[in-house]
Amino acid sequence: MSQPPPKPEELTVPVPGGDLAVLRWPADQPGAPTVVAVHGITANGLAWYEIARRLAGRVTLLAPDLRGRGASRSVAGPYGLARHADDVAALVAALGAGPVTVVGHSMGAWVTALTAVRHPQLVRRVLLVDGALSFPLPEGVREEDALAAVLGPALARLSMTFPDRAAYREFWQRHPAFEGSWSDGIDAYTQRDLLGAEPELRSSCVLEAVQTDGAQVLLDREAAGAVHRLPCPAELLWAERGLLDEPQGLYDHQRIELSGLDRDRVPAALVPDTNHYSILWGEAGADRIVRRLLADVSAAG
Repeated sequence: MSQPPPKPEELTVPVPGGDLAVLRWPADQPGAPTVVAVHGITANGLAWYEIARRLAGRVTLLAPDLRGRGASRSVAGPYGLARHADDVAALVAALGAGPVTVVGHSMGAWVTALTAVRHPQLVRRVLLVDGALSFPLPEGVREEDALAAVLGPALARLSMTFPDRAAYREFWQRHPAFEGSWSDGIDAYTQRDLLGAEPELRSSCVLEAVQTDGAQVLLDREAAGAVHRLPCPAELLWAERGLLDEPQGLYDHQRIELSGLDRDRVPAALVPDTNHYSILWGEAGADRIVRRLLADVSAAG
């Protein structure tokens, strides 16, 4: 990954409560298909930098900063996964791009599934990346405890301040999932999250947005059911390891079975040698995502 990521165009789309910021990597050819990419719970649109680089202008890639994150921080609530799905639909409609392929990572996968269910005329195919599947909590585990376990590290970061950009960079470089894989792209993505002025820089993520969305990932029935009601072709790619590069990933064969996923309708494939983050920008994960996206748009064309 020695090449720098391509620099996207930046535009805004009006949505209820403000203007949604959108990153756009244009296709080289007029009439090329459009892919909309939806990031995770405390991420931003630049999380898709490596996918954009590998797509290399073969599609137009649109990656919004979801409301309450990045340059969409000022878009007012209410938050929630259905609200994000409606924002994605508003983006597609405003740009006249539909129907499109939508790809979502982590929380963005739940949003992607909901977008297809709520706005089927705008979505022709979805690719779900290490997200969208809910499964029963283990016996004896309370919902509140599961939520704290999922959101704890993210919430801790949102409460922190950093004296300068180098300190924020060092914070992320210590993250177990990024060990040995730091790049210009990851640097640009993490730096996009910062706002304020030295010596009190902080994450752009709005705490209420993260809390609301995180609770719905675990507990919202509409969000949990979306993957089982998809009106279009779909596929799930899941990472081998977890958020902190631990051996237990978000999913495994047993958890997918417990989720009740119909694998005839939504094929699910393990991406070896990836964790929850590197599935987006590591070679193994990014290559698989791009190959699936190009296969999807070719089939659609």
